[in-house]
Amino acid sequence: MANWNDPQPTRPQTRAGFGASTGLGASVPRTGYDAGLRKYMLSIYNYMASAVLLSGVVALLMASSGMTVAMVGSPLMWLVMLSPLAIVFAMSFGANRFSTGTLQMLFWGFAILMGMSLSTIFLVYTGGSIAATFFATAGAFAGLSLFGYTTKKDLSGMGSFLIMGVIGLIIASVINIFVQSTALMWAVSFLGVLIFAGLTAYDTQRLKMQYYQLAGTEFMGKAVVLGALSLYLDFINMFQFLLAFMGQRE
Repeated sequence: MANWNDPQPTRPQTRAGFGASTGLGASVPRTGYDAGLRKYMLSIYNYMASAVLLSGVVALLMASSGMTVAMVGSPLMWLVMLSPLAIVFAMSFGANRFSTGTLQMLFWGFAILMGMSLSTIFLVYTGGSIAATFFATAGAFAGLSLFGYTTKKDLSGMGSFLIMGVIGLIIASVINIFVQSTALMWAVSFLGVLIFAGLTAYDTQRLKMQYYQLAGTEFMGKAVVLGALSLYLDFINMFQFLLAFMGQRE
């Protein structure tokens, strides 16, 4: 459920407009910059969509083969639950040390482990309601990401507020493990949908601005993988929270 939503190393905080400079002393023609930005964002979306598809295929295969039932309650379940968190932290704090190839391998490993973890939803909800929720999430994600990409409004002020909201969701979810409150569960799910909807727009604009700072540097390949990780987490978390409302239980 948790989102670790800014998995890139420290970078200059200057947020200059989308001009003709890379911010690194090199001048770039406007047409070349626009083409580079489109290629950069398209690469992020391709990575993100491929990872979501991979997670979905793994989850479906796990559930249909009966491996999910065997995994639940075993030590493997804890490994599957905790490993994605470890990979996110490794990618976040090791981005400067890891090569682009290493980050890519970690990213695909993360997607596979998330698919194994997500396979448990097939034990709770019907396949039809899972599919309907997935397509609803995909539509909402596309609209929110388009808004974040095209809006002229600076969304940077939302970042700290949204991350605080994520921390609050984590704390509330842990508390509800012990109190088992239905009302708290619905409140967490409702706020979760809103928070990750906001993060989708915020992260899209952040990644667009990040291109201005990184254009022409060797870090671009890593930035694509880390950006895809951010958007993947936004999508998956929004999907899981929305499933609480749209999912029909077995």
